[in-house]
Amino acid sequence: MTEQGREAHFVQSLERGLAVIRAFDAQHPELTLSEVARVCDLTRAAARRFLLTLVDLGYVRTDGRMFSLTPRVLELGYAYLSSISLPDVAEPHLERLVAEVHESSSVCVLDGDDIVYVSRVPTSRIMTVSINVGTRFPAYATSVGRVLLAHLPDDELDARLDRATLTPLTARTLTTVKALRAELVRIRAQGFAIVDQELEEGLRSVAAPIRDRSGTVVAAVNMSVHASRNSIESIRRDILPHLLATAAKIDADLRITAPRRATRLIGA
Repeated sequence: MTEQGREAHFVQSLERGLAVIRAFDAQHPELTLSEVARVCDLTRAAARRFLLTLVDLGYVRTDGRMFSLTPRVLELGYAYLSSISLPDVAEPHLERLVAEVHESSSVCVLDGDDIVYVSRVPTSRIMTVSINVGTRFPAYATSVGRVLLAHLPDDELDARLDRATLTPLTARTLTTVKALRAELVRIRAQGFAIVDQELEEGLRSVAAPIRDRSGTVVAAVNMSVHASRNSIESIRRDILPHLLATAAKIDADLRITAPRRATRLIGA
């Protein structure tokens, strides 16, 4: 290990270049050089070198003052998505589920402490933020995240909870490790998760696990609904059976089409 706790092979410049790309998001689609330097904790000179290199490579554009990402950055995500078959397997099932229930449905995987959307079939927009493939949310406050956390090996779950920062996103968000752990135990036992307005006020969601050929949970499928027109009871009665059936169909297809690749979907 190096003095900074990094392995000898670690390339810090690559880490910093990726940090520059991640500095841009939905709230900050355009940034100045100074803003990038501040967000990434870089000197202005270093931030300028990274930004201009990304401009030369076609991942960033600039008008001389403001910088923004170009569509070419999608290649980085598509390289991952094209190497797995889960989105292709899941999408037809999501389309049928949405046609039956008339609510949006998605498949997500765990990446670090976040969930990432890898497939989505929307109906109408029900959140204040737009959700697309690649959108991330904190795992602890989402139904898909809790399903994925609940099915982690005990030692890995303990490590995640030990370092967890449970920020209250709404007044209903679980913010203690004890309460979250108890909920995860319940989810693992019952085989699904329902989250009631913990990520965003007015939003309820239900999720079920997706398993590969070995029985390992590699992803989760969910449906999100308006709290004003869907009670917890109606979710259990009218949506959950369809969701569980869809998860089972995706499981079956994964066992046939991609038993090995599916296990690569969980991030570190």
